[in-house]
Amino acid sequence: MSKSKVEQIIIDSQSLDREMKALVYLPKTYDGFEVFPVLYFLHGRSGNETILSELELDKFADRMIDDGIIKPIIIVCPCIDNSHGMNSSAIFKDISDPCDSSRRIHLGRYEDYIIHDIIRTIDTTYHTIKNRSGRYIGGISGGGYSALHNAFNHPDLFSKVGGHMPAIEIELEEEDAPYYSNQDIWNKYDPITIAKHKELSDIEVYLDCGDRDEGRFYRGCSILHGILKANGVKSQYYLNSGYHNHDYIKANLEKYLLFYAG
Repeated sequence: MSKSKVEQIIIDSQSLDREMKALVYLPKTYDGFEVFPVLYFLHGRSGNETILSELELDKFADRMIDDGIIKPIIIVCPCIDNSHGMNSSAIFKDISDPCDSSRRIHLGRYEDYIIHDIIRTIDTTYHTIKNRSGRYIGGISGGGYSALHNAFNHPDLFSKVGGHMPAIEIELEEEDAPYYSNQDIWNKYDPITIAKHKELSDIEVYLDCGDRDEGRFYRGCSILHGILKANGVKSQYYLNSGYHNHDYIKANLEKYLLFYAG
């Protein structure tokens, strides 16, 4: 019997002018002939592509596919560094976080990297559905924030987006200031601001957060969900029990996969 696979690939990013890593889950029915939908799943600010194995995404997907709960799907976990997934600089920069000297901040054309380099590499390497109907994006914490603004700013590319304990701030915080040189850049990437002003009725949105989330990101989730619903977007929001950690994500991972591939 064939088995699913997890492959590491290198993405030659023209946007960042550097090589980036990604892990790719291929379901056991992937044989190079049938085309599959793709979920791009983004890590938080201190993570990387190994989120796929840390969350055991492959095992969850295997079990749910075998049980007929979800359809076979390709899952891509790219490294997006500590970048907010946005275009913050014309060239790549690795700088010290002014609020935490033990942490690095990464600036560069990360939106272009996600939207152009990653999707192009996956669509040319694997047998994928090459349109928005079979392309989804989601993420946890800072990756959830990145998934939301990229999907909202590029609704022509994605049909579903999930923000799982997404790091949606109510206003620009001091620790985020290095990414945003002015209010216009903040507005361009703030999911709440985008949702207020952009037509998004053709995209499905899943938001969730723990009721004891240390960042209180449930506030941003609630505000965003209200705006989306008022604007006719098919949005769902869940305030679950839990903190801002991987245990919370793993406790709800089956619900996420059901949203993307059910």
